[in-house]
Formats: sequence, structure tokens, C-alpha cells
Amino acid sequence: MGTQIKRIGFWMDPIESIKPYKDTSFALMLAAQELGHEIVYLPKNGLSLDHGEAKAIMQEVKVTDGVKDHFATLSDPVKASLTNLDVILIRVDPPFDSEYLYGTHILERAKHQGVQVVNNPQAIRDCNEKLFATEFSALMPKTVVSSKHEDIREFQKAQGDIILKPLDGMGGSGIFRITADGLNLGAVLETLSPNESRLVMAQEYRPEIVDGDRRVLVLHGKPISHVLARIPSQGETRGNLAAGGRGVAMPISDREREIAETVGPTLRERGLLFVGLDVIGGHLTEINVTSPTCVREIDAQAGTTIGHDFFKALFNE
Repeated sequence: MGTQIKRIGFWMDPIESIKPYKDTSFALMLAAQELGHEIVYLPKNGLSLDHGEAKAIMQEVKVTDGVKDHFATLSDPVKASLTNLDVILIRVDPPFDSEYLYGTHILERAKHQGVQVVNNPQAIRDCNEKLFATEFSALMPKTVVSSKHEDIREFQKAQGDIILKPLDGMGGSGIFRITADGLNLGAVLETLSPNESRLVMAQEYRPEIVDGDRRVLVLHGKPISHVLARIPSQGETRGNLAAGGRGVAMPISDREREIAETVGPTLRERGLLFVGLDVIGGHLTEINVTSPTCVREIDAQAGTTIGHDFFKALFNE
């Protein structure tokens, strides 16, 4: 049985500004194209509702690997119904702000009109990448979430060395480490939760971060064979590649597989089919559901074909 050609839309950040050598949206586009599907670029700010019908600005695209102009052809923009597509992949990077929220509502309208949307727009709204992990708190480092400075101070006294982060950060932005002496805790709390106005996540510091914050990709509820250890640069506590970390692909550990298999059924049930777990020292720290990355690095180093595997499973091939 031959592949049935699908039209796959990618709702994403500006295509001209992506870095193909490390961009997962590009990897997925390339894989879909290599499998014979049609790929369509949906600019981030191009969604609309027309008398209740979900529409978008669409541009047919052909991508090329390893050349300067990675999108070889990009057709003129046309406004069309999202029902012209078989599948839409949500690939806009966080932060999950109000515009992102409204975008998921329009894409959910398309879903009700019969288009498959990955990841499920409602699940993206429901599953904050930091808070969602706490549904599996037995797998996490010790963690509290509060806007009250006193709660965080008590946690720091009990734990000593801690990490503080906002609930809407990405790429390692806004992450602070407070050591056992509590130095600068007041200043950090004022930065992250001025006048106790914003929720903050506090986690025990895991010294294993020196060996990397490990990204475990879970496709259709199942972990893939390799993870990307994002190893912090000297003097850093953040392994994120956006914060200067170095990515090293390695086989998934038994513990990482166990974590992924514990979380996997919930992900699949909610329509979260392309997810990145962050694991430090065998502890789950975040569940990334908006636009998980690291496909290019893992494929390049481990010889995997993550994009192909994802689409073949999506279309039951």
C-alpha cells in the first residue's frame, strides 16, 4: 500500500529566521516532504476566523537541507480554510502568551471541523510545561510552587541549594540558583515575584546537572532510543542549548525509559503526541508540549530518523 499524500500545515515562527541545522520544525518539514507529503507554512500571525470558520494565511513550501536558502520555494500567501489541510502541527515557540492562547482556540475550531491538530490545542492550554510535571510529583525533585516569598524562604531553609524559575520561561530564561547560604534570595524573589504577584517554581538543586539536563522525546506516548544530554557551559547551572549548553546524544537510560513510560499514557490520552521531557539525575523537571526541540541534534549524532518515525506512526504506516 503506497503512502497516501497528506497536506501538513506548520503553524510556526517566521520560517526565514529559523536555523535549519538545529530547528526541529525544519526537521519535521523535511521528513514530511521526504515521505511524499505536501507541506504548508502557516505564519504565526496569520490565523483568523471568518463567520466562525477557521482560516489561515498559507504558503506552500519546499525545504532543502544543507544549503543557505533552506526554504527553496515559498509560494505567494493565500488565505484559505484550515479544512484544506489534513494535519496541523503547532510549532510556535513559547512564551505561551495571550496571542498563543487565542491561536490555540482558532486551531481547536479547525480540529472540530475535522483537521487533526498536533499537539491537541486544549491540552497545550491545560498543560503548563512546569505545572504539568507536578501531576507526576513522585518522579520529580522536591518542588513547591507559590507566589508567597515566605513559602519559598521556608523551602530554601529546608532544602539548602535550590533552583527558582518562572512558570512561563523558555530556553533557560529567568532560572536562578540559590545556594545553601541563601545569598540574593530576596533580590531573586523580587525579580520573579514582585510584591508576591507571580507564581514561582522552587526545586531542590540536583548536582547531576553537571552531566546534563537530558531531553527525552516521547512520540505517540513512547520514548525514542536516544536522549540529548544538554551539558552546561563552565560556571552555568542551565543546560539549555539556548543558554550556551552543549548537546550530546546518548542512549536512553533505564530510569529515563521508566519515567517516559509512566508519563506516556497520559500524554497520548490527551493528544500530546510530540513531547519533550526534561530529566536531571533521574528526576523529571519539565514536560515540554508547545514546540519540543533537539531532533536535529539527536538525528545527526545517533543516526535516528525521528521525523520519519513520527509521521509514519501518525498515519499508521
